[in-house]
Formats: sequence, structure tokens, C-alpha cells
Amino acid sequence: MQSRQISKNGYSLWYYTQGNPINPALVFLHPAFGDHTCFHHQIEPFAADYHIIALDMLGHGKSQVQSGNTTIDKTVDLLAEVLQNEGHDQAHLVGVSLGSLIAQAFAFRFPQMAKTLTVVGGYSIFGDNSAILKAQRGEMLKWLFMVLFSMDRFRRYVVSTTNVVDAEREVFYRAMQHFTRRSFRVMPGMQKLLDKAERSLPQPLLIMVGEYDLPVVFDYARAWHARQPLTELRVILKAGHCANMDNPQEFNRTLSQFLQKVR
Repeated sequence: MQSRQISKNGYSLWYYTQGNPINPALVFLHPAFGDHTCFHHQIEPFAADYHIIALDMLGHGKSQVQSGNTTIDKTVDLLAEVLQNEGHDQAHLVGVSLGSLIAQAFAFRFPQMAKTLTVVGGYSIFGDNSAILKAQRGEMLKWLFMVLFSMDRFRRYVVSTTNVVDAEREVFYRAMQHFTRRSFRVMPGMQKLLDKAERSLPQPLLIMVGEYDLPVVFDYARAWHARQPLTELRVILKAGHCANMDNPQEFNRTLSQFLQKVR
């Protein structure tokens, strides 16, 4: 795997590539607090048929931010720059949780560059998201209390809610070592990704939910699928919020079938 970066005034975006650049691009966007290593079960298998591009989103991994004015939403424009640098006009996008919000915002802002969209443990950035945002605020209050006293306690709590497989919790925990108190300054940009207007994205859409994810995530996934009947909805068994990590065999098979169908 090769590492590259896009340097700007006050921050750098790091990304990682593997596979033949002449193949279709497949972009992986990780969940909040993690980094590109959250896709360690996907990068090698899919690199045979795709040019893999895995980002460390702003404030995560090696993509640290010096200025408080730079927030996570800027990752959307930087992804367009990454694809141009790598010689791709289009890409398949796979986002987990926060990564799925970035993927949708990219597909909306650059529709000609997004070939397909896969959302894992996420929700639509469009319309009324009040219930899931309320649940997130409750979690954020827990995080704030933990962060004030111990980042390690915060990290251990997060991995307990994102993964059900112990080995994958440790992978996520190691990825979270790069996410510090200072990294939280990028997170307000999440709100800039949301749009209260009722919209639908034109790209083929696959929605995946882990069997043990939160009920509110299931509810939003079903409602989203009902609004857009041409989408596919799949439940990944024996998996939590990061279904790609907990059950990579079923996840990879489901994603591969979806991408092959589109191709």
C-alpha cells in the first residue's frame, strides 16, 4: 500500500492506495474516530479488481488539523482532488457511519464523479434526521464526560459500541490513538453535511446494517429504503455498527455482488 498526502495551509489529508490505477476506483471512508485501517479486511481482497483509495479523513489518522477553522466537511472537496490526482473521473464510494455522510455529500456535490454509493451503519443526510441526531447528542454528552477525565476510557467505550468482535475492537482502538482531544475541533463540520430538504441521490445505493447495530439505525435504514425502492438493503449478521470489520466475509461478498451487478 502506498501513502500520499495533499498538503494545505494548516493541515494535510493523507490517503492510501493499492491496486492497478487503470482499474475502477473504490474509495473507503472510515467511521468517526477511526482511520483507514478500519478497512483492513477489504483493501487486499478488492485491490485485485479495483484501484483502492482509503482516506484518513480530516482530524483522523495522520490527517491532523492545526487550525480550528478547518472542519471534517472539507474532506468532501479534498476527495475530489484526490480522485483527480489519481487519474479517476469516477469512483465507487463506501462509507461507514460518519464516512457514509461524507460519501453522500460527495455524491450530491459531485454527482458525475460518484458511480455508486454504499452506506454502512449510516443514514441519509437529507430530510428529517431529528431522532438519530437526538440519540447522537446523548452519546456526545457521555463522550464529553469521559474525554474530560480520560481519553483512554473514551476510546474503550467507543470500541465497545462500534464492534462486537474483540479482535476488531482492538484494531479500532489502535486507530483511535491518533484521535486526540485536539481532533474534536473538526467534528462540528458534521452539521454542514446535513440538508433538511427531501432529496434522493441518483446513484445506485446499497445500504448495509450490522445485525447488532442500534435500533434507531435500523429504523432509518428501513425508512430510507422505503423512500427509494431502487436501493438495496442488507443486514450483515453477527456484526455491530462497523459491519465491515465484524463480519468481513459476508460484508465483502455483499459489496462485491453489488459492484458486479452495476458493472
